[in-house]
Amino acid sequence: MKTFKLSDMTKGWFVGDFSPAVLRTDAAEVAVKIYESGTVEQRHLHKVAQEVTLILNGRARMNDTIYESGDIVLIEPGEDTDFEALTDVTTVVVKLPSVAGDKYEC
Repeated sequence: MKTFKLSDMTKGWFVGDFSPAVLRTDAAEVAVKIYESGTVEQRHLHKVAQEVTLILNGRARMNDTIYESGDIVLIEPGEDTDFEALTDVTTVVVKLPSVAGDKYEC
């Protein structure tokens, strides 16, 4: 058994085809992302990967829609989105597959 710390990972990403990673794979990427209220991520899209975001706790705005704890958002390849933490927010994000460089700012 091996153990790791989320704080040692890059921006919460701990599974995927990158380093550091707890599990290195090109099948998927997984992250737990913790945002302070007011944090904004620029609008972007993925050309290959699907992205699933679970709002674990807090409230966030994506594409002018407010999401709360328990909401799950599926973003298909080619769909763009932005992100704003309306409160402190924790998300769980899964991307399928893990493709290096598949993030395009809009």
